[in-house]
Amino acid sequence: MVFDLDLIKKVYAEMPAKVEAARKLTGRALTMTEKILYAHLYGALPEKEYGRGSDYVDFAPDRVAMQDATAQMALLQFSTAGRTKVAVPSTVHCDHLIQAKIGAKKDLELAIETNREVYDFLSSISDKYGIGFWKPGAGIIHQVVLENYAFPGGMMIGTDSHTPNAGGLGMVAIGVGGADAVDVMAGLPWELKMPKVIGVKLTGKMSGWTSCKDVILWVAGQLTVKGGTGAIVEYFGEGADSMSATGKGTVCNMGAEIGATCSLFAYDEKMSGYLKATGREEVAALADGIKEHLRPDAEVYENPAEYYDQLLELDLSTLEPYVNGPFTPDLATPISKMAEAVEKNGWPAKLEVALIGSCTNSSYEDISRSASIVKDAVSQGIKTKSEFTITPGSELVRYTIERDGFIKEFEDAGGVVLANACGPCIGQWARHIDDPNRKNTIITSFNRNFAKRNDGLASTHAFVASPEIVTAMAMAGTIAFNPLTDKLKNDKGEEVLLKEPTGFELPPKGFDVKDAGYQAPAADGSNIQVVVNPESKRLQLLEPFKAWEGTDLKGLKLLIKAKGKCTTDHISMAGPWLKFRGHLDNISNNMLIGAINFFNDKTDTVKNQLTGEYGPVPATARAYKAANVGSVVVGDENYGEGSSREHAAMEPRHLGVRAIIVRSFARIHETNLKKQGMLALTFANKADYDKVQEDDSIDIDGLTSFAPGVQLTVVLNHKDGSSDSVAVNHTYNEQQIEWFKAGGALNVIRAEFAK
Repeated sequence: MVFDLDLIKKVYAEMPAKVEAARKLTGRALTMTEKILYAHLYGALPEKEYGRGSDYVDFAPDRVAMQDATAQMALLQFSTAGRTKVAVPSTVHCDHLIQAKIGAKKDLELAIETNREVYDFLSSISDKYGIGFWKPGAGIIHQVVLENYAFPGGMMIGTDSHTPNAGGLGMVAIGVGGADAVDVMAGLPWELKMPKVIGVKLTGKMSGWTSCKDVILWVAGQLTVKGGTGAIVEYFGEGADSMSATGKGTVCNMGAEIGATCSLFAYDEKMSGYLKATGREEVAALADGIKEHLRPDAEVYENPAEYYDQLLELDLSTLEPYVNGPFTPDLATPISKMAEAVEKNGWPAKLEVALIGSCTNSSYEDISRSASIVKDAVSQGIKTKSEFTITPGSELVRYTIERDGFIKEFEDAGGVVLANACGPCIGQWARHIDDPNRKNTIITSFNRNFAKRNDGLASTHAFVASPEIVTAMAMAGTIAFNPLTDKLKNDKGEEVLLKEPTGFELPPKGFDVKDAGYQAPAADGSNIQVVVNPESKRLQLLEPFKAWEGTDLKGLKLLIKAKGKCTTDHISMAGPWLKFRGHLDNISNNMLIGAINFFNDKTDTVKNQLTGEYGPVPATARAYKAANVGSVVVGDENYGEGSSREHAAMEPRHLGVRAIIVRSFARIHETNLKKQGMLALTFANKADYDKVQEDDSIDIDGLTSFAPGVQLTVVLNHKDGSSDSVAVNHTYNEQQIEWFKAGGALNVIRAEFAK
């Protein structure tokens, strides 16, 4: 079954003329990024070229994808928007709520029973509004999208930060919050600041133990966790063309870890082959027909420095495997230096758990290469020395690798195959450990490794590497192992060297599956009732947030001054909290409980200025709200990096926080705050962060004349009677200021459809 074929035909029929018009507008050759963006403008071409990194642009994405944790809030919001059906093709994927505990079959059965209320809600609301529904066990959203929906030259948004995975098939695919998804599903323009474009020129070809994962691990080390903020990363060159489509997807997926808007590769034979292998021969033929428009122009290849805002170059033939971490995905260590780094930094060398799979690395190629290592190790008398788990990315992949014998090979070596779901990658992992406070080490082929991310334990040192390196280290039982040079002792006491991994980009016998897990929406959803039990602890209908009162804000209390890294995991943890993603009040009890309080270096312990006592962040916020006193959160650099979860913006809004003032924001989180009617402000002088004191009462002046490009003033009224007046910047345009005044973007949408 080929989804959205008529839509794809329309995009491709219109693309050549739109690309040529964009060339005339700009007066130059175009990158692939620019071709797709200009071909997806919501309205007509502007009179002059949009400024990268400066101009806000309205786009018309082709489709929307949502995973079950974020879909709940997105669809609760959409249900109040006044539409009877989604305006663009949209899907929901049940992948986040399945906890890894025992093994695939039992974990899935337990999840279906535990989450029945949520799954029934998502199934019925999808039916009602014409949304495709992928049932629990069908697979992880990004892998399923790559197999079924992604197409070269298309544009999509998804309510998950790793939506850019679809860039592996040449698609501009961007992670957003649920309110952005509501805009597009309602048929409204989707707004984004015109991204800068970072070029990564790849030459040469990989071999041996090196894999596509190592490309993004290297790039993360070069650009850091915020080096891609506000930019699309475009990979090109003969080295890029040599990489598999799913390998390209891995690179694009983990581009979220450098803060990139998204990443993508130029259309090539590898993508065409993948489309054909996944039953989309017609899409491949259509793409082949306009191939020149799905790649950068020739002049870009000849003089890339003239067309990209920043340019990196990498010879793949010189690239060695990398291991990134712990605690941050941009701490990149080449495998040849890993043993030295382990000793120097005092990281626990013993590897307790090795985990492969997830949305980042669960393709047939990944699994087959890892299986080759396992097969070789077993043949030489070696079995896993660490706990070893395998997470297939989709039922299509799982069924195929079972047919081809890989699952048996993993299990024979001591591996445990988990459900086709996110599982440990997002903290949905019932990990077994003797002492949760003991320093320990795990390594994954996932994408993100913040503290507590995988198992909720601050003591866990999590590293990220390719599935091949993770598998080899599982055999060795230590992260100080270099499979390129180090030998292992087998069951006979002999020293043996693991063979280089081998595998297949695509299954030699083709993909196969009995039930992919797709449920088509009802042809007519008008009579379908979506019921939410008012007593439910999992789901809660939304009440509109209040509009701005029309005055400057006075007497706000400092809720917390967050110290250092404060990701969306710190602001709204996943793991066990995922079960409340459809209930705003209940999930708000996790608000900022992972953030470190600047004044006492503790988590979830802040001063209540009304009582002088210390207590949890959510309870303190609720106390202020009950007293009709607004509050303020102050943060450090790149505040809100990581997941796209809009709960990190909705929870502060719900609990009475009026403004978030930081040194700098991550892109998605800043947008999410704006959508919810919050003030997202940055210190004009970053050193002013240091002026904020624990007992501050805060005023925000200038709101009555709130305007684009005009600074606001924050007055920090200190306990001793002194005060500091500091300037703060914002990036609000006229439309976003209207969101603030109305109390949120959804209130504006609702008012539009009510006319």
